[in-house]
Amino acid sequence: MPDTPDDASLSPVAGVRIGVFDSGVGGLSVLRALREQLPQAELLYVADSGHAPYGEKTDAFVVARSQAIADFLMAQGADMLVVACNTATAAAVQALRNTWPDVPIVGVEPGIKPAATLSRNGKVGVLATEGTLASQRFRDLLARHGHTVSVVTQACPGLAREIELGELDSPQLRTLVATFSQPLLRAGVDTVVLGCTHYPFVRELFQAVLGPTVTIVDTSDAVARRAAALAARVPPPPRATVMPGAARLWSSGDPARLSSVAARWLGLIAPAHALP
Repeated sequence: MPDTPDDASLSPVAGVRIGVFDSGVGGLSVLRALREQLPQAELLYVADSGHAPYGEKTDAFVVARSQAIADFLMAQGADMLVVACNTATAAAVQALRNTWPDVPIVGVEPGIKPAATLSRNGKVGVLATEGTLASQRFRDLLARHGHTVSVVTQACPGLAREIELGELDSPQLRTLVATFSQPLLRAGVDTVVLGCTHYPFVRELFQAVLGPTVTIVDTSDAVARRAAALAARVPPPPRATVMPGAARLWSSGDPARLSSVAARWLGLIAPAHALP
């Protein structure tokens, strides 16, 4: 594609650099959706795997890590940020918006609103980290969108950590999925919300346990659509500064593991670097 400003095929989105971060590899589910929605954007992804999972940390810790990572991504030239972590969104997205008031920032939240619409029997289950379920942001979300249905919440301690290891069909992972599904099955829910960005990578395991009649809600695509709408309004920087369609990866844990997981789960071939 010609790198010229008068090329009609170039939209403002083609010149946008989007910073994305999560407590670990779970946010790759959002990165996957962003690549589909915004194939010409340059994506910067940080996995804070050295401090994962956020769901087991204090709010103060999550806010501090989120601020540090956002600072790093902005220093890399990000035009907007996607907080690809439910726990970080709940704890830190407002602090990030206060710090960067002119930067579009997209967070992720459990999809209670679409789940309430999709439910046939009025019983919805929410699978999430302890941190997300305990947050004021989640309580507010429940008050806004959960009043028309009966909502059963299920904390999933250890699940994000197990997924972080990168093996999606281990006996330990199957045991955790079965354990956390049982209360929802007993409650008779017909719709289940995946309230952590790690969980879509084991969606098939949950579906197998919950059964084919249970609808599973994942908000990754909705987050990507929101990011695309905001990206279209971002004035494009000089074209030479952006690599359309490229992805750059960093990890505070093992960069080689992030590269391996991105290749296996997304088909994304990109070397990962150590987060400074």
